[in-house]
Amino acid sequence: MRTSEDASWELIGSLIAAESSGKSPRLFSSRRTLFGIPSALDEELAKLDQEVAKRAGASEPDGASRPDETSERVGEAPEPASEATASPAPEQAGASKPGGTPKPAGTPRQTQQHVVHPLAPVFDERSRVLILGTMPSPKSRETGFYYNHPQNRFWKVMAALFNEPVPAANQEKKELMLAHGVALWDVLAECTIRGASDGTIAECVSNDIAWLLGQAPVEAVFCTGAKAADLYKRYCEPSTRMPCTRLPSTSPANAATSLDQLIEAYRQILPFCAQA
Repeated sequence: MRTSEDASWELIGSLIAAESSGKSPRLFSSRRTLFGIPSALDEELAKLDQEVAKRAGASEPDGASRPDETSERVGEAPEPASEATASPAPEQAGASKPGGTPKPAGTPRQTQQHVVHPLAPVFDERSRVLILGTMPSPKSRETGFYYNHPQNRFWKVMAALFNEPVPAANQEKKELMLAHGVALWDVLAECTIRGASDGTIAECVSNDIAWLLGQAPVEAVFCTGAKAADLYKRYCEPSTRMPCTRLPSTSPANAATSLDQLIEAYRQILPFCAQA
């Protein structure tokens, strides 16, 4: 004979089945209270309630927040703080960032150095043009001749003007100048300078350009660069009484002037040059 208790258990069974499929958790909870289920079964049904709640939470739309949910997604790195809010510890000088390359040690800054001109002037009885620089560069002092920095374009310009091969050895350079009536020297005999930077020249002592003009039939003086021209006008022209013509510097620092432009500018010396 089917009793009311049997009917209750059948109803509870159907509700459990509905609950397992994710349906009507609230209805089931109220029916369970209504029919007075024994306490042992209450514990089992409480577990079932928790499972149903988890399933219901998993079905919420993406982006919905839950109390126990963090802002990071599984398998994704956390989003870095913005520059406005992040406050990293200051980097130490020379320290490297993780995964980066170490910062190179700083190059010691060159200091002002007192330099005495070490090169003899280049001239002979045929020299009708005098070309003056400021002071030989460190490379020129090291190698013993004028305009000897490997990137200085002076010798390429001279070779182009005279339709000659670019000279390599110091003696070849000297012979090229003398063959075409060109004398070489510099305005300064002494100065302080940092590296090869004309802009740092100070404490100047000039060469005796007037003496050289008395040794050779020089008809025109040319200065390579603005600094050489300024120094010549200040220290030399009062005694030589011969004005100079400023030519663009052939130094690699004067990168704005191309080799072709230099050759064109230096054609001004040709009317005074001897034929080879």
